[in-house]
Amino acid sequence: MPRLRRHLIRASTHTTFNEPLLQKAAPLSRKLPVIFLLITVAIDSMGIGLIMPVMPKLMIELGATDLSQAATWGGALAATFAVMQFGFGPLVGALSDRFGRRPVLLVSLAALTVDYLIMGFAHSLWVLVIGRIIGGMTSATHSTANAYMADISAPEDKAANFGLIGAAFGVGFVLGPMIGGLLGEFGPRMPFFAAAALAAANTIFGFLVLSETVTDAIRRPFTWARANPFGAFRHIGKLPGVTRLLVVYFFYTVAFFVYPSVWAYFTQEKFGWDSGTVGISLAVFGLSMAVMQGGVIRLIIPRIGEHYTVVFGFIVNILAFSIYALAFEGWHIFVLAPITTLGVVAGPALQGIMSRTASDDQQGELQGVLTSISAVAVIISPLMMTQTFSHFTRPETDFYFAGAPFLLASALVLVSLVIFSGRKRLHTYIRA
Repeated sequence: MPRLRRHLIRASTHTTFNEPLLQKAAPLSRKLPVIFLLITVAIDSMGIGLIMPVMPKLMIELGATDLSQAATWGGALAATFAVMQFGFGPLVGALSDRFGRRPVLLVSLAALTVDYLIMGFAHSLWVLVIGRIIGGMTSATHSTANAYMADISAPEDKAANFGLIGAAFGVGFVLGPMIGGLLGEFGPRMPFFAAAALAAANTIFGFLVLSETVTDAIRRPFTWARANPFGAFRHIGKLPGVTRLLVVYFFYTVAFFVYPSVWAYFTQEKFGWDSGTVGISLAVFGLSMAVMQGGVIRLIIPRIGEHYTVVFGFIVNILAFSIYALAFEGWHIFVLAPITTLGVVAGPALQGIMSRTASDDQQGELQGVLTSISAVAVIISPLMMTQTFSHFTRPETDFYFAGAPFLLASALVLVSLVIFSGRKRLHTYIRA
């Protein structure tokens, strides 16, 4: 196996500038890193799906008085994680542009293992906060995986390959909530230990098979001026039309994070679901998302282009969030999930547009900026969505409406659509 690893590294270091690694490397060295990427993202999302069904119960066990207060603590934990991501996202992106994707991915996976263990052994809500601080500082698995995928993809294939990453994320959601719901029957801590074991196993796998894509030809010198959120945003914002797209990405991310922010609380409150049913619903959503991002997007983009794929996805999201807000029977969620998740094609198409404007030595920096923007959105979204949920579901509320967070998300996607529709078309910036 060490010989195999040396072969993979040698294959990647001989790749020439502006020539996608997938076209240069031997079949074996081409496939194993991609398989690792997809497994990494799947396990990352599996870990999220594992713990989501049990988070309300764990919050109450550690001191939250009721479901409404548990939702508030859940939003605070997500915001803590996001604050760390905001500060460290561009730093991690700059480090990956300088030292390579491989070490950044492996360190991130090892830190993820520690994070899950801390949360699994937590004896108070504040210990969970410490775990989220550590996890947020070193969280780079998804963004660095996207940078790696950009490294090895031809320009015209980037959006579809980002969809492949999204599909792997969806597959993780298929397995994670189902396993998490079942393990939750043995206690709210068991899913955390399972997530830690998966992350540890994948760290070992990556150490053995992962090649490096950052060569001397595209290696960018590390500077602190571009390793902080504001400096990185300033440099990426100089790319033609990207500032507007970053704003669109921000509003869309705030809206989309309504799912992890309130899904468990919303479905338990409105439909009386237990952790097992919550897990199954997330699995259905994840499977549908994987099919859309891994398969359907490859049919849509060649026919209507990246621009109209984003527009189409936004319109579907607006309708989907409105439907969830107004649903009054639990079975509606299961029936409509395969249709409403069609909106997820907007994300990879939007990323593809931005990635094609960035040079090869800026892919890590771009993903770091997107991580920081996502982090700001995740700071805002859980607080906004959980507080909205809490306000409209608490006993003394004047107007009960459990679906209020989803209606708010629909309005935010509408804002994204309006801003995006006012942009100049891609061909005015770069040649297709």
